Amino acid sequence: MGKYFLVMFMLIIAGHAGAQKTLDYYINSGLQNSPLLKDYQYQVQSNKIDSQRLRANFRPLVNGSTAGTYAPVVKNWGYDGAITNIHTYNALVSVSQTIVGKQNLNNQYLAIQLQNLGLQNQGKISEQDLKRSITQQYITTYGDLQQINFNQEMLTLLKEEEAILKRLAEKGVYKQTDFLSFLVNVQQQELLIKQLRIQYQNDFATLNYITGLNDTAFTVLNAPSGLDINLPPIEQTVFYQQFHIDSLKIIAADKQIDFAYKPRMGLYADGGYNSSFIATPLRNFGISAGVTVTVPIYDGRQRKMLHQKNSIAEQNRQNYRDFFSKQYQQQIIQLQQQLSQTEQLIEQTSTQIKYADGLIKAQRQQLVTGDVRIADYIIAIGNYLNAKNIITQNSIARLQILNQINYWNRKQ
Repeated sequence: MGKYFLVMFMLIIAGHAGAQKTLDYYINSGLQNSPLLKDYQYQVQSNKIDSQRLRANFRPLVNGSTAGTYAPVVKNWGYDGAITNIHTYNALVSVSQTIVGKQNLNNQYLAIQLQNLGLQNQGKISEQDLKRSITQQYITTYGDLQQINFNQEMLTLLKEEEAILKRLAEKGVYKQTDFLSFLVNVQQQELLIKQLRIQYQNDFATLNYITGLNDTAFTVLNAPSGLDINLPPIEQTVFYQQFHIDSLKIIAADKQIDFAYKPRMGLYADGGYNSSFIATPLRNFGISAGVTVTVPIYDGRQRKMLHQKNSIAEQNRQNYRDFFSKQYQQQIIQLQQQLSQTEQLIEQTSTQIKYADGLIKAQRQQLVTGDVRIADYIIAIGNYLNAKNIITQNSIARLQILNQINYWNRKQ
């Protein structure tokens, strides 16, 4: 049954060789399906409506109103008629206009624009987070597939040796116990491939999960591409841009405090019918107009307090910016060191593999003549597998490090 499942698995790989998908496919799918990124887009659209509402709020506002009252006086009991006029009625159309300075209005527009810039920048950072997560899972899944392919190649080689050793054992060239030891290694290799296949299926399902795909078909992943290092200066990244936007927000908020303490003026006018019905009710059609002026005088020095709060916010922003810059430089240096060390280890292990591969080939020829012990051959195979496994793992680790470095390459 074990051999059957292995054969079927390889047939599935061969049958779906054309169904290969790239890293870009999964990244694009994840970006399209992400509800968080759509949320940022909707918030930007909503803020544009707020900008339109702000513009409309400072245009003339027209309202229609009507009201009627009746305050009867019965046997000299009731409200004073001089105050209530006994009965009144009005039906008016009123127009009001708040007078706002151009600088004040532009500053409020700027606040909304900065909010949109912040949302767009946060959206770009979230894109980078999602890209990094998808790429990390893609590399992990691709590494599983590389392990399966390599170990399957090794199993095929061992199967060929099994047929040869079986004949030699039957002829008495090798002991049956030695041959059984070899079979144990073959079975261990089969179990390892089964385990790797399960791991691949789990990691592949996780890849589809985080990208929002509903795909259960077997897919062969292409080697990850586009992981070349191309880091811009830190000041040009979206991560640093967020601190700049926050600074502009604080400046705009500080200016708005001063605008709020400037004199405010409003105009109003109305026209219609307004009567107490006491005299000439048919002639009580008319108009009225007026001006309101508000001059702030004293509010307990709240203006100064608000400026102090913004000053504290700016100091806090600078502290976060400086701390981020230090962490950024430290992390990039650390990742570059890890990358260099990993590449050196891959190079050193590649040299070891050449010797291990040469030893296996030499001992394979000696197996036919019985000039090498099966135990020694098994040890040579184990050394080769270990070296190859180290290269595979470190090659995947190298791609993961490149992914971590490239996370910081998003420009404004």
